[in-house]
Amino acid sequence: MKDLIQEREFSDIVEERRSVRVFDQRENFNHQVIQECLELATLAPNSSNLQLWEFYRVPESSKLKKALAEICMRQSAARTARELVVIVARRDNWKERARANYEQVKKNYNGINPKKEKQVLSYYGKLIPRLYSKYPFWSLTKRLIAWLVGLKRPMVREVSETDVRISVHKSVALAAMTFMYAMKSKGYDTCPLEGFDSKRVKKLLDLPKSAEISMVIACGKGLPEGIYGERFRVPSEEVIFEK
Repeated sequence: MKDLIQEREFSDIVEERRSVRVFDQRENFNHQVIQECLELATLAPNSSNLQLWEFYRVPESSKLKKALAEICMRQSAARTARELVVIVARRDNWKERARANYEQVKKNYNGINPKKEKQVLSYYGKLIPRLYSKYPFWSLTKRLIAWLVGLKRPMVREVSETDVRISVHKSVALAAMTFMYAMKSKGYDTCPLEGFDSKRVKKLLDLPKSAEISMVIACGKGLPEGIYGERFRVPSEEVIFEK
């Protein structure tokens, strides 16, 4: 019975979540909820547990809020948001995160299963560096290696520089979605934005050139006029298949 109740409650959250584009400016807003939901977002699944994400909070009290809304093409969601959260992909942090995972693996196994420990340590110590390193012509070399290995056995084919970049953004998007569901569970609304000037956002937040803006999420208590019409989804039979 408890499992059924939990399942129904999560279904409600998913069904009730909408991208809201106008937020209430008068109702009290608990900014601490943003922090709590971002903490939950850091628990999202991600590729190789590298956690190549960063989250930048820009509340309505920040001197950067108005400027950031302007950079987001003055969208109503950005202008009326009580807080904007900038979701950033940090592929360039892979060495630090791989090293942290390497040390955690040694701590977790502590010699209990030497064979498995060696295998996992090799993954973070050898495979991850080969996948994430940047050298001249390395992207092409990785693709060639994947093709050759794939002739004899199943092999991951998405190893190019573009593929790695996409993988990082997929992980970041999982965290972003976790954040938005968490916000809805607390009674607040969100709107993920892709309409922004990424170069100006990085400059405003003083981010390194290697950082990439994945999305900006507007947060607040949505107003009815902030939902632009009934939800539309193509029929499930057009996108869900069984083989």
